Amino acid sequence: MSRSPRHDKILQLVRENGFMPIEELARLLDVTPQTIRRDINQLCEANLLRRYHGGAALGNSVENEDYLARKGKFQSEKAHIAQLVAANIPDHASIFMSIGTTIEAVAQALALKHKGLRVITNNIHVASIMSANPDFTVMITSGVVRASDGGVTGVATLDFINQFKVDYAIIGASGIETDGSLLDFDYREVRVAQAMMANARHRFLAADHSKFGRNALVRMGHLSDFHMVFTDTAPSQAMTKMMQEHGVALQLASR
Repeated sequence: MSRSPRHDKILQLVRENGFMPIEELARLLDVTPQTIRRDINQLCEANLLRRYHGGAALGNSVENEDYLARKGKFQSEKAHIAQLVAANIPDHASIFMSIGTTIEAVAQALALKHKGLRVITNNIHVASIMSANPDFTVMITSGVVRASDGGVTGVATLDFINQFKVDYAIIGASGIETDGSLLDFDYREVRVAQAMMANARHRFLAADHSKFGRNALVRMGHLSDFHMVFTDTAPSQAMTKMMQEHGVALQLASR
């Protein structure tokens, strides 16, 4: 789904009010209730809103979507983001790679042509993809494997990550609020991502457009913590200005 300015306005109104009736949204945005219902259905498919009788509220902030459902969404967008990230990673670099389907797409892009990468990840799927390239050295963290998506977390994971200082950290996020806050659903996953960020010389965020304005429970950091942000659709003017003020380079993937 490509978000329109009206979608962004709907999300803003729901965020400000907690719940917005369809008729009120139609009046405020000067469109028909049928148009608002269609917009809400699209935003619900992206897990940004939940539809209730007569209106909509924010999506679930406690539990993420099923892994296979996430993997099946926005595949083209993720692939283009991944290609752009890969173009900014030199050969023979050392890399942290976190959990997430966009990060798995980055792994596929890197595995095609890069040489001599040293990869440290807590993502079983990333490790499998990257290890298919015989020119890579791939290390997977110790810890507890999460059955839902193959993520590895826990104290042992943190201890492993903190042994290294790498060139790049490639991180995903479940949600990005309008103030630039990065959010996720699992505090254990957040702690691992934070450790990767703290132990990397360059920090890259890879997130498709559906993550902007999405709600989640745990604060991971802020857009200003990154050197580059890779996405497929330009965020709001306010968010773009904020990134410029903090020296964060915005990289937009063509579709």
